[in-house]
Amino acid sequence: MAKGKKTRQAQSKTITLKVALNCVELTPDGKHRLNLSFKEVTTVPKCIQKLSNMDELDLSRNLIRKVPDFVDHFISIRVLDLHSNYLEQLPVTIGRLQNLLILNLCNNRLTSLPSELGLLKKLHTLNLGLNQLEALPASIGALKELRHLGLSDNRFTRVPGCLSRLNKLERVNLDRNPILAEQAPSHQAFMVTERLYLVKGSFLCEECLDKCQTERRKLVDAAARMEPKCEPDLVTQRGREM
Repeated sequence: MAKGKKTRQAQSKTITLKVALNCVELTPDGKHRLNLSFKEVTTVPKCIQKLSNMDELDLSRNLIRKVPDFVDHFISIRVLDLHSNYLEQLPVTIGRLQNLLILNLCNNRLTSLPSELGLLKKLHTLNLGLNQLEALPASIGALKELRHLGLSDNRFTRVPGCLSRLNKLERVNLDRNPILAEQAPSHQAFMVTERLYLVKGSFLCEECLDKCQTERRKLVDAAARMEPKCEPDLVTQRGREM
């Protein structure tokens, strides 16, 4: 190697306040979004604390491994997009984002979630697909405004019992989870490769409801015995997308 030549190493890009300001966008509904997607950063830039008045924050498609505690400075934030990073855990301060409506954590490395997620009282969309989750904290049942929940491509062996407490829940995506089937020998897990959703019974016609109830008996009854609080109108649908 020639004298003075350095080995090339991959480094995280630096986001300055000036760069961040140039990434502020105006959404169609007149909100301000800080779009730092595809910036090849490994850490959340500290300088964005000065832009905490944003309505939306997009940090998706980066190399971020940790969400800093200062995320709670974004008090007015309505949308937080962190999908496609390398997150292994979330800070408890995320529970202070009281105005959050949409939280996208899809395609990370999460194995557990803080119970403080249950403090996000206004949350109506939560995407947790493509992680390594085996269970949800019981506090998720406190998200009374939650309507859409993505749980696909995780490690759930049963339908989380806390979902029965979510009265406004419209859809849960449980695709490709090793859900335990009652009819499987010795409760052997099988992989759900078809589309599997939880939907409100009132959304279905009578024929579809009958079919879904049959599937529900096959896939949910085992979990229902362990979590007896499941509501009778929470049914599963497989094989078709509503």
